[in-house]
Amino acid sequence: MLSLNRRQLLAASAATALPLGAARADVKPKVTVISQWSAGSDGAAITALGKLFEQNGGEWIHNPVPGFTTDMMNKLRAQILSGDPPAASQLKGPEIAAWSKIAPTVNLDAQVDAAGYEKVVPPELVKLHKPFGHWIALPLQLYRLNTLWCSKKAMDKVGATELPKTWAEFNALATKMQAAGIQPVMNAGVRWDNGMIWEIALNGISPAAYRKAIMELDDAALRGPEVLAAFEQTRRFTGWMDPNVGNQPYASYIPKFLSGDIGMLMMGGWVQGVFRGAGLQYSDYIVGPAPQDNGKPAFILNADAFIFWQRKEPEFKAGQELMAKLVMSKEAQKMYSGITGSVPVRTDMDLSDATFSNQQRETSAALGKSVQSGQVVLSLAHNMAQPNQITAAMLDVLTEFVHDKTPPKEGQKRLAEAVDGVR
Repeated sequence: MLSLNRRQLLAASAATALPLGAARADVKPKVTVISQWSAGSDGAAITALGKLFEQNGGEWIHNPVPGFTTDMMNKLRAQILSGDPPAASQLKGPEIAAWSKIAPTVNLDAQVDAAGYEKVVPPELVKLHKPFGHWIALPLQLYRLNTLWCSKKAMDKVGATELPKTWAEFNALATKMQAAGIQPVMNAGVRWDNGMIWEIALNGISPAAYRKAIMELDDAALRGPEVLAAFEQTRRFTGWMDPNVGNQPYASYIPKFLSGDIGMLMMGGWVQGVFRGAGLQYSDYIVGPAPQDNGKPAFILNADAFIFWQRKEPEFKAGQELMAKLVMSKEAQKMYSGITGSVPVRTDMDLSDATFSNQQRETSAALGKSVQSGQVVLSLAHNMAQPNQITAAMLDVLTEFVHDKTPPKEGQKRLAEAVDGVR
């Protein structure tokens, strides 16, 4: 894990981001890539990207590191310290700025300008991927985290036809499901899942409080009434979840969701790709935005990206040139989102054809409306809102809260104290 706190990060001198330069025409493009993606729709998508790279004359070498983000970062750090960084690696959020300080990155400004990419990327992502005035990473796909998936059979069992629009409506539906013998909320035991349901609760209560508490780490907001309400809502969630779930991924419980024995899942758009891989049809579930108490569209944004590391070898420079071109292309983004269920980063994409689902179209429209209403925030659980050290400390508290019987006020106190300890 990279151990830089916020003050050290700001004080550190940035490693040089050198222009990519022109690739030699007589060199076969080559890239080595590190990511977490090894299985499911994510694995299928990056494999497809590799095949596209090869179809365009390149040599693709992907070294996946399955598991939590920290596992992948440990592998990345080891390669950087040994003087053998990958040509590109998965990285996101504030970690792009943090990691660019420990090894030279590629200045992608010329490629981005040529592609007109900055003009079609949401502004919230632009500043993350050009943290010191130069593009050093390229976002590939994005997800709305605060998405609600409801089992059609479970909804039919309780006579429900529409998604709940507020937390009060959600709580009433969950209570009705529980009375009908249905487990209202699907859960997993992994840390990011535990943190994610809490941040969905907070965003649904107040995106403004979310921004202050999670993105700005404002102490008054962390100790304020909205954050307490998020802990109280999360405690309701835990009463509707399976208490015996171990460290299992949520996908393990898809059969129970399909049969109507589990009612609702709160999670990002990647669920579409996972559901498709499990054999579910669109008719098997109802999907849309998670509850939002203020009635305005809101969006917890999670985006995947590649950062490019300096390599001297001509074949790697040529490979980075080709990979950058592909990542920014409509062709690659359509292919990638078609597999994973994400939304393309490019805002000028036509989502009307059969590659995309109604869920993706609705998510894309919701992003635009959320930008207009000023209710786009960055995900904590998925390493978008804070550097890894702060994220880890906060997720430790949230995971403990989900799995024990800590009172909401005590959970809030521990979260604020954890932030104090690492800011």
